[in-house]
Amino acid sequence: MKVVICEDDQLQREQLLKEIQAYASFHEPSIEVVLCTGSPDEVLAYSQLQQADCYLLDIELNHQLDGMDIAMDLRKNDPLTSIIFITTHADRLKLTFSYKLAALDFIVKDTPKRISIQLREALQAAFATYKQIGQSEQLPMIQIEIGERIKNIKVQDIYYLETSSLPHKLSLYDRNGFYEFYGKLRDFEQLDGLLFRCHKSFLINLRHVREVNKKERTVLMANGATCDVSFRLIRELQKRLSLQTKDLS
Repeated sequence: MKVVICEDDQLQREQLLKEIQAYASFHEPSIEVVLCTGSPDEVLAYSQLQQADCYLLDIELNHQLDGMDIAMDLRKNDPLTSIIFITTHADRLKLTFSYKLAALDFIVKDTPKRISIQLREALQAAFATYKQIGQSEQLPMIQIEIGERIKNIKVQDIYYLETSSLPHKLSLYDRNGFYEFYGKLRDFEQLDGLLFRCHKSFLINLRHVREVNKKERTVLMANGATCDVSFRLIRELQKRLSLQTKDLS
C-alpha cells in the first residue's frame, strides 16, 4: 500500500513518517511511504504520474492550496483511494462532509501519544480497505502475495504473466516492474476478457500486444518482451486481436 504524506510542519511530518515506518516494520510490511512532503504541488505532480493508495493530508497548509483542495483533485481521478485528514482545528472536519470528499479517517493534532494512536487506527482501516479493493470481483484488479507483502495490481497495467523457472511460481510484468510470487496461470485466466492464454507458459494482456510474428509464433509486447504462442492458438490470438481493434474503433 503506497502512502503519501502532506504536512507542512517539518517536525510533525517527520513524526508521521517515523510512526508509519515503525508500524509497517512491526505489523504490515506491505505499507510503504512513497512521498513525504509539505508541498501540495509535489503531491499533485506525483498523482499525475502514478496513484498512491492512501493520502495523509494536513488540512491547514502554508500554501494557496489546502488539504481539501488536494483531496478534491485526487477524487477526480481516483474515487477509491483512502484519504486521511490531519488538522489542528477539529471544527474544520465538518467541511470535508460538505465537500463530499469521503474521508476514510481523521487525525486531530493533540499530544504525540494521541496522534500515534489515531494514526495506527487510521492505517489499520486504510490497509483493510486496500485488501478489500484487491479482492473485489467488481474491480479490474488482482491481489498477489510477495513474501509477507500484499500488492494490488491493476489488470490494465499488466503486460503478461509467465511461469517462473522456480517451482510453483509466476513472474508478472507490469508498467511498474516485475514481481515473482506463488501461483498458477489458470487462476488468472478468467479475471479479464483481454487476458489471453497464448501458451502453456504465458498469459498475455491483449491491450499491450504490439506485433504478432506468425512464422516465429511469438508476440512482441509493449514493454519490448517477446512471448511464445502455441501453434494451435496463433489463429485464435489473431482473431481476438482483430475483435479488440473493432471494439476500439
